[in-house]
Amino acid sequence: MTSREVAIDVLVQLEGEPGAHANVVLPVRLRATTLARRDRAFVSDVVYTTLREQRLTDHLLSPHLRRPIDALDPDVRAALRLGVTQLRLGVAPHAAVGETVGALGQRSPHARGFVNAVLRAVARDGPPWDGPAGADVAALAVRTSHPDWMVAMLCDELGPTRAREVLALDNEPPAVTLRPNRLRTDAATLMAELTEAGIHVEPGGLVADAAVVRGAGDLAVLPAVAEGRASPQDQASQAVVEILDPRPGECILEVGAAPGGKATAIAERMGDRGLVAAVDVRPERLARITEATIRLGLDAVVPVLADGRALPVRPASFDRVLLDAPCSGLGVLRRRPDARWRVTPDAPAHHAELQRALCLTALSALVPGGRFVYSVCTLTAVETTAVDAFLAEHRPGCRGLPPPGPPWEPVGRGARLLPTVAGTDGMFVLALTVG
Repeated sequence: MTSREVAIDVLVQLEGEPGAHANVVLPVRLRATTLARRDRAFVSDVVYTTLREQRLTDHLLSPHLRRPIDALDPDVRAALRLGVTQLRLGVAPHAAVGETVGALGQRSPHARGFVNAVLRAVARDGPPWDGPAGADVAALAVRTSHPDWMVAMLCDELGPTRAREVLALDNEPPAVTLRPNRLRTDAATLMAELTEAGIHVEPGGLVADAAVVRGAGDLAVLPAVAEGRASPQDQASQAVVEILDPRPGECILEVGAAPGGKATAIAERMGDRGLVAAVDVRPERLARITEATIRLGLDAVVPVLADGRALPVRPASFDRVLLDAPCSGLGVLRRRPDARWRVTPDAPAHHAELQRALCLTALSALVPGGRFVYSVCTLTAVETTAVDAFLAEHRPGCRGLPPPGPPWEPVGRGARLLPTVAGTDGMFVLALTVG
């Protein structure tokens, strides 16, 4: 199959399977191909860009369609979006149009002429293909390719200037960061290994021993990752574990632990001495924690299948508790490009209700004087400062611990990290103690 055929396949699969996610489907699909490394990189680029900028793409296509784009066959819709994405990325029109039309092949031979005509019309319209002018929410939402409600909420809560910066950043590829497994290597050795393999690497700006890499390709087959010397993990998530500050020999509880990035990071920081009870309610995701512990050679992590609202643990039995709560995920839209089209306007409030319940249960597992950390990779007030206010009212015995310093910014008793400030995922943390 050609690179464009694979890209169309992936886009159709993601649209047709409600539970499918690009960051899972795309790497698996690419491993099953015989495409050269350069072609795999091209597929990743065009698929992720197509997903991120879908609304702007549809806006550019709409003047040339007699029917709404959602009424077209999935193959045709994917090919049209893919073609426009290539034009906007600077691919020569003859390749962006001709190769995309050719990629339809036997999938939709009757539609090749239609797709060819529409893409040529878009090509004649530009560049530039910047979308509508104007400062209103609707125009900004189309230009930055987000739902209206998301743009309105971020403008209201962050202010128009910072919201525009965050929305623009959502459409840029995120940095890829590795966490060295300190039981098997250190940051300097890992970076030397990556450099020798021809991978550009530089130290993290937020977490000292993080390795920010470029040109690494499929991380799962990278020797450092496959052999357990490193794990992919954004610096913001690594920083959450630093804030938890686990110590060797302690008993640590993480609620909402799958797929295991923070749980394994905790065990590594503890020298694999102690206990990390990694709780999650989804069996299929809990299995990923087990896979990670085997790859990294960790014994301290114990996966626990349970609902965080009914923890199977004794009260006041853990030295530190991390609640990595389910959330709307608005801080990781660069990394999960299809998520912006899945999140509904009521999602933040829905998640906040669950987050409050999980907080109360998780806090009950903490020993007096222990450290509790609540973290969410989102930016909404209802899931961050409102949860803090809820706990201040309903658990008045909890005392706030000092929040991390810059580039984190204090909000309530916690701290927020905007993706525009550190080039990381967006994150909120709240550290408390009891007794």
